[in-house]
Amino acid sequence: MFKASPAIRLFFAVVASVILLGIWLTGFKTVHWLLYLPMAAFYFAALTGICPGLIFTRMIFKEGKTAA
Repeated sequence: MFKASPAIRLFFAVVASVILLGIWLTGFKTVHWLLYLPMAAFYFAALTGICPGLIFTRMIFKEGKTAA
């Protein structure tokens, strides 16, 4: 399982905050619900150190295993 360093976790929190700021400036009732997903994933990664996007991409590309 991937555990992010404190620097990466701060980066995730900053990116999620910028997305939230953009949602707030646009209007919570105006933006599409899909925009909330990356913001929630970034905050989750910042709080726990587990990055869902990185886990998903590692499953797709099977990182760490050599191709036969």
